[in-house]
Amino acid sequence: MSDIKKAIILAAGYGTRFLPITKALPKEMLPLVDKPVIQCIVEEVVQSGIREIILVTGKSKRAIEDHFDDTPELESFLETKGKGALAEKIRAISSLASFAYIRQKEPLGSGHAALQAQHITGDEPVAVMGGDDVMVGKTPALAQLLEVYKTYRAPVAALRRVPREKAHKYGIIAGKEVAPRVWKITGSVEKPDAKDAPSDLMVLVKYIFTPELFRYLAEVRPVPNGEISIPPAIDAYVKDGGACYGYEVEGEYYDCGDKLGYMRAVVDFGLAHQEIGEQFRAYLTERHEDL
Repeated sequence: MSDIKKAIILAAGYGTRFLPITKALPKEMLPLVDKPVIQCIVEEVVQSGIREIILVTGKSKRAIEDHFDDTPELESFLETKGKGALAEKIRAISSLASFAYIRQKEPLGSGHAALQAQHITGDEPVAVMGGDDVMVGKTPALAQLLEVYKTYRAPVAALRRVPREKAHKYGIIAGKEVAPRVWKITGSVEKPDAKDAPSDLMVLVKYIFTPELFRYLAEVRPVPNGEISIPPAIDAYVKDGGACYGYEVEGEYYDCGDKLGYMRAVVDFGLAHQEIGEQFRAYLTERHEDL
C-alpha cells in the first residue's frame, strides 16, 4: 500500500486542438467508445491504490463534475426499465474515489494548474496526472511510478521514447540510467528543437511530486504566452542538487490530447470492447480491403 494518499488530475485546458467540439464539451469528456478519457485517468489512479482525487478544472468543465456525481434519478429510471446492471455500472462511477474540485481561473499551463491544488496536499507527496495521457497495460502506469518512489523517496516522472523529430512537442530529459528503465534526471527541457534535445525520452504528465518540487514549480517564470510548465521546475530542482528520477513506463500509450493519438485510442478501445469488439474488428477488416 502506497503512503501517497492523494492525486491531482489536471483538466483545465481549453482543448483548442479539438475545436469546435470542445467549444461546449470538455476534451477530457471525449469518449473512448462509452467511457470518457477522464474516467480512464481516474481508474488508473484508483487501481494504483489512491482514493483521494483533486480535479483541477476550468470554465465550461462542469460536465466533469457531473460525470462523477451521484445520479439517483438516472439509476432509478434504468432500474424501472429492467436495466439494473447498467444502473449499477453508473452508480459505481461516483463511488470510484473521493473527489474535490478546484477551478483554474485561466488556462496557464499544467504547472500553474498543479499549483492550484498545493494548499490541499500541503507537505505530503502527491501524484500529479494529466487529463490526456491514457495508458493501458498489465500494471497501471501510476503504480509503476509509485514503486520507483518507494525505492528512491524522491520525485518521479513517467517517461516514454519519442522520435527526435517530435521532441519539440514535449518536455525532454537528460539523465543516466541507474536501474532497468529507471533514469536519474540531470536536466529537463520543455519542447526543445530536435537538434537541441538532450535525449529521446519525453516526459508524460504523470508524476510523483514532493513538497520540495512544488516549491520550485512556484518559482518557474511563465513563457511569453503566460503558461507555466512542469519540466523547468524539474530542471531547476536537479541543478540545485535535488534527486529526481524518471521511469520508462510499460504499456500502450495514447496521447488523447492529440487528434491522431485520440483516434488510435478510439480504435483500440473499440477493438477491446466486450460488446462491440468482434463486430468492429470485422468492420475494420472490411474497410481495410477498400482502402
